[in-house]
This record gives sequence, structure tokens and C-alpha cells, in this order.
Amino acid sequence: MKIYDLSSAQQILQKRRLLKERTELEAYVKGIIEEVKTKGDVALVKFTRRFDKVSLNPRNLIVSREEISEAYGKVTENQIRAIKSAKERLEKVERNLLERLNAEIKVGEIRIGFCTHPLRRVGCYIPGGKAAYPSTVVMTAVPARVAGVSNIVVCSPPREDGSLNPSTLVAADICEANEIYKIGGAQAVAAMAYGTQTIEPVDKIVGPGNIYVTLAKMIVSKDFPIDFPAGPSELVVLADETAEPRFIALDMCAQAEHGPDSVVGLVTTSRKLLKSTISQLWKIAKSIPRGVIVAEALSKNGFAFICNTIDEMVEFANTFAPEHVEIMLKNPKDVANRIFTAGVILVGPYSPASLSDYYSGTNHVLPTCGFGKVFSSLSVLDFVKRVAIVECSKKGLLEASEVIKIFSEAEMLPGHFKAVEWRLKG
Repeated sequence: MKIYDLSSAQQILQKRRLLKERTELEAYVKGIIEEVKTKGDVALVKFTRRFDKVSLNPRNLIVSREEISEAYGKVTENQIRAIKSAKERLEKVERNLLERLNAEIKVGEIRIGFCTHPLRRVGCYIPGGKAAYPSTVVMTAVPARVAGVSNIVVCSPPREDGSLNPSTLVAADICEANEIYKIGGAQAVAAMAYGTQTIEPVDKIVGPGNIYVTLAKMIVSKDFPIDFPAGPSELVVLADETAEPRFIALDMCAQAEHGPDSVVGLVTTSRKLLKSTISQLWKIAKSIPRGVIVAEALSKNGFAFICNTIDEMVEFANTFAPEHVEIMLKNPKDVANRIFTAGVILVGPYSPASLSDYYSGTNHVLPTCGFGKVFSSLSVLDFVKRVAIVECSKKGLLEASEVIKIFSEAEMLPGHFKAVEWRLKG
């Protein structure tokens, strides 16, 4: 884990830029996408055998109803309750947000109504293979269902025995996914985007993934809608001498659990806190089940940044634009109001990233790699399109006519004003 000061902060930002500029890897992912586009199911079977070490055929790429029923027998009642609890909390937040989108506004003699219409068919990418992410099923499928999407497709890489993790399957069923496929990686993104003999193309792809999935989403986004780049995972903690080093270390290790490409950083004004946190980090990494992965992430992408002032901390956070920002400062709310590029901001010692991952009602599918500067977290907004319905009286059109005339003349589009003028002559 590398330690920087203000004068070398650009090294961290440059490393972030290098993560975006993986031209060789991008060419490799493009090759996978092109093969899926041209060969369809044959390519899916080939890549599943190569990357997941699983031999499937086109007939069993899709999860059967029997497999879903069997999955319920392999999870605990506590797991089912947890999935339902997360679903209910997220539904409440997303419904409240959706209701606020439908509004009617009167501007003089013009009445404008805004209404929303759901997308028809969406694809949710769920990481899997050796890990399981039932919470990500909740975070992607629930906003789609609240929006009114009629067909929700889930793709996730299979385990070595050819099955999907039971908790992932149960979550998909509870969240009312319509189709579930045992496909992962860039090939799953390509299949959802362009379709194969078995999988119909979707209207939009959402969900997080590793660098291959993220690159695939970015590549297909040139001619196909996605949510945003989401992965690998990131956490930056802003802390001063009042923070608890073990809390910080636990949260950094928790984020690093996602994989060796995870980015975790501590930004602080206290060298004493920094020293204590680093000591705690390595102790924790040695004692947890995924400690090898955590240690690799910390060594490869972990950093600590020493600042002189709170202002420098805020400036760094806004420039870096991390997926998660935790604020453990004496006056955390004051600083939270000054950070505008993070995917999610967690305030105080009792608001760890895992709270937002599983329980808070906020969505944990968040922009990474600096894209928080322009994207927000996944929500019901990603699954609807807004439509304005405009109604104007004759009096209102008369009031508007002069402005319409000026613009139509300036843009040399005289027919625009003629359409108004003839109505007013009647």
C-alpha cells in the first residue's frame, strides 16, 4: 500500500487513467463480442467452457423452473428473509422516486404534463462464478420491476458444476426476473446487446462486473444503451484524528474482498491515524477468509494520501470521484455537502459501505473509475423514459407567436412560424 503527499497526488490520478486505457485488453474483449455477434450460441458455449470451465449446450444455457425450485432447498430461511428485507426497503425508495417524476406544470396558457413509460426488456448482469451476489440481483431487478419493465433478463456466470449459486437464483425469483441465463463475462454482455439464437436482445444493460465486463459494456455502448461503467469496486475514506483506525481498516478490507482490482484508499490529515490504520489493515487481512485477495488488492491498488487541510481532502475526493466515500471526520456533514462526484457518501463512524450495499435502501450499483463526475447510482430512472404532454390554448399560442417568429427567422425555418400564423388567422 503506497503513501502519497499532496505533491505526488497526480500519481494516483495517473494510475486511475491507466486503468481506463487498457488498449490491448480492449482489443481482446472486442474479439469476444464480435464472435458472439457472428456465431451466437456456439460462441457462448465456447467461451463458457474456456473461462468458466463448464461444458453447456444451447438448451441448458437458460435456468429451468426446476433448478429454481431446487435452489430454495439449498438456502436458509434467514437468507430468504434478508433478500426480501433488502427488496422491500429498495422498493420503498424507488417507488417514492418514481412518484415524484410524474407531475403537471402550468406556464401561462400552456399546460405540461410529465409522465413515465418503462423500457420493454432489460438485461441485468450479476457477477458470479466463485462468488455470489444475490444483493446485486436485488439492486438491478427491483428498480426495473418498480419502473414497470415487463421482461427482466439476468445473466450470471456458472459455477464449476454448471449451476448458478442458489442464493442468486432465489434472489432472481423473489425479484421476479423473467429469464435467467448461465452466462458471464464479456460474452454475456454481447449476448444481451446483440442477441443469439437463444437470447433475445434487450433494450438496456445494467449491473457491475470485473474489468472485462466493464470494458464490454463500454464497447457495446457505442451503439447500445448501458447504465454506466460499474466496476471494479472502489472506496475512499476521509478521516482525521477523531476517527477509529480499526473501523477504517475493516471497511477497506471489506471493499478489497471484491477482488484484486478493487481500489481502496485513505485520505487523512493525521499521520498517527495513518500509521495505526495500516497496522490494522495487515492484521485483518491475515485473519479473514479472503485475506489473500484483500492483500493483493491493498498491494496493487491500495493507497494512503496525507493532506494538510480538510480543503485538500475535499479537492482530492472530488477529483478522484470514487464509487464510495466514507467520511469519518469531526464535522462529517459539513464535508459531505462539499463532495459532488462520489457514487455514494457515507457519513460518520456507523455508516460503513456494507450498510449501503445491503440495507440502507440506496442502490449499490454505482459508477466507478471516475465516472461519478457525470453518472448517478442505478435507480428506477434508468428503466423509464420521460414524456412531456403539452397542451396550449389559442390565447397562449398568440402570446408565444412573437418568440416563435424570431427563432424561426434566425434559424431560417419559416415553416415553423407558418404553422403558428395560420392557426391564429382562423
